[in-house]
Amino acid sequence: MSLKRKDLLSLAPLSVDEIKLILETAESFKEVTGREIKKVPALRGRTVVNLFFEPSTRTRTSFELAAKRLSADVINFSPSSSSVVKGETLLDTARNIEAMQADIIVLRHSSAGAAETLARGVKSSVINAGDGWHEHPTQALLDLFTIRERGMQFDGLRVAIVGDVSHSRVARSNIYALTKLGAEVRLVGPPTMMPAQVEKLGVKVYHDLDTALCGVQVIMMLRIQLERQGRAMFPSIREYARLYGLTSERVKLAEPGAIVMHPGPINRGVEIAPEVADSLSSVILDQVANGVAVRMGILYLMSGAS
Repeated sequence: MSLKRKDLLSLAPLSVDEIKLILETAESFKEVTGREIKKVPALRGRTVVNLFFEPSTRTRTSFELAAKRLSADVINFSPSSSSVVKGETLLDTARNIEAMQADIIVLRHSSAGAAETLARGVKSSVINAGDGWHEHPTQALLDLFTIRERGMQFDGLRVAIVGDVSHSRVARSNIYALTKLGAEVRLVGPPTMMPAQVEKLGVKVYHDLDTALCGVQVIMMLRIQLERQGRAMFPSIREYARLYGLTSERVKLAEPGAIVMHPGPINRGVEIAPEVADSLSSVILDQVANGVAVRMGILYLMSGAS
């Protein structure tokens, strides 16, 4: 079975079988990342372009490592040193890159829908590495992989996603994927950070963190998206931390053995206490490590391999 799609722009249209295929493919590549020589020739002769219009450390580095471990040629594109500063459009930039025989373009952009616009205008495969408030499909897939790696079944799994849901592309992708796989998703945050009518996506909304954490098996904390908010969504950082910060005491409200996740970067002492981020229940560094294997699987499948 192969992923019969030119692009990976969103998790909303993916079937359960397609999501499982990506996770199973990533599992086979996780073994490669543990070898002494972390390289396979699966994408030899293919070119992957990282087209990042927003700052990124984990995602860009993860895609670069993934492509190189598959033996692909990798180009990291920096808008600040390109013709974009001269007024060149996203589509013209991508078409010029495509003319250089790029097979896969990985796009990170501040505008929602940028990946879809790009995919319609080029023949290369496009992978959405985060577009504005819209989606971040590969982050959600590595989150799923990390949950699965801990031996948890998705059907009936109770997951609390806590924080700035309105501005979080990570939250949106996880909502689509987790609900599709049968999980119970609880969204937690102040009313100002909750999308209108989000319950229509099949989730439960809570404004009290302590209530929401009761009995959950996965706690997924979100970073406060100050750069996307435009205006204050809460009285103060201290007040937010008091009401929605994850402390050791609050972790105890969850199911025994519950795991704590965070897409990063972490604001220690704000959405998550340092002792929780560094605790045995935290799988934050596992998420980072699994990102390489998951993106290897995605690049492999998007290349048309089966």
